[in-house]
Amino acid sequence: MADGGAPGLQAERDAPVGGQAILEGVMMRGVRTWAVAVRLPVPEAAAADVEPAPEPVLVGTGGEAAAPSPALAVVPDPEPLGEIEVKTFPMTSVLKRHRWLRIPILRGVVALGESLAIGFKALNISANAQLGDEDEEIGGGMWFGTVVVALIFAIGLFFVVPVGLTSLIKDQLGSAFLFWVVEGIVRTTIFLGYLWLLSRVPDLRRVFEYHGAEHKTISCYEAGVELEPANAQRFSRLHPRCGTSFLLIVMVVAIFVFAPIGLLPWYWMVATRIVGVPLIAGISFELIKLAGKHRNKRWVQIVMAPGMALQKLTTREPDLDQLAVAIASLQAVLAVETPGSLTADDLVGNEVVA
Repeated sequence: MADGGAPGLQAERDAPVGGQAILEGVMMRGVRTWAVAVRLPVPEAAAADVEPAPEPVLVGTGGEAAAPSPALAVVPDPEPLGEIEVKTFPMTSVLKRHRWLRIPILRGVVALGESLAIGFKALNISANAQLGDEDEEIGGGMWFGTVVVALIFAIGLFFVVPVGLTSLIKDQLGSAFLFWVVEGIVRTTIFLGYLWLLSRVPDLRRVFEYHGAEHKTISCYEAGVELEPANAQRFSRLHPRCGTSFLLIVMVVAIFVFAPIGLLPWYWMVATRIVGVPLIAGISFELIKLAGKHRNKRWVQIVMAPGMALQKLTTREPDLDQLAVAIASLQAVLAVETPGSLTADDLVGNEVVA
């Protein structure tokens, strides 16, 4: 299925599994386990042993070398592939230990924090896997700093900047309603522009391909189809529980959460935007979870359509080798647990996005 083509098969049920694309790999998580599968780089010695195919020599009717015909194409030998390295880790959500954290909205905030922690650990593993033998591993302190900077950047770009820009024309708008509308438009425009710019970065294309592989693999499992690369390839690279859809919902929910605040001095409005981020995230998490459970209902499909369309920017069609990596990650989780046979108590604290 080519980019922008038919949507592909869609699963009918929602399984308690999720994941994330990482560098040359995929992280998958279940209820009690998460796993990372990474395609290791080919050792230099092994790559040097691969001899390039000889150039074809076309001979004319008189025995002389003939010019190559443009109709004749030489297919290059495929690049050698590194091995797939899989690591599995146990996982126990804090939601299982503290019942008071399971109330709606709050459970989404907690689950989102846990997902971010696992996601950054998976990124750290994948980044170190791509380093050469002489390279120094990336330590935990550096990744902690990266997390802090990333969160500050996201809150600043998507919440502080929109209210700051809109505050510059607050007197011209003259009403809380217009301020609310303009701020929402500015925030959503910045978000869409940011995703569009990311989709144009060549170095991120393979990450987006692994993102598509993750979605296809989860949908293949949810449909009850055998986990094989060729089977997973038939499914859509779009998924209703995707983090991209979640972020778009965050942008929309923020408009309604901030609406009752009205017009305040700019510094108070900036403060409310920062403090309101957990509330917005918790509400958005409940909505994306609801959409995943009722994905076959028409009204849900209509509401989720913009988020699904937006995934065309953050996913690309994977090849079979990338699907093999995603499947290896999910199979590592399934080797430890069977989500379909878990009880309600087992599923406590399992709040995942695809």
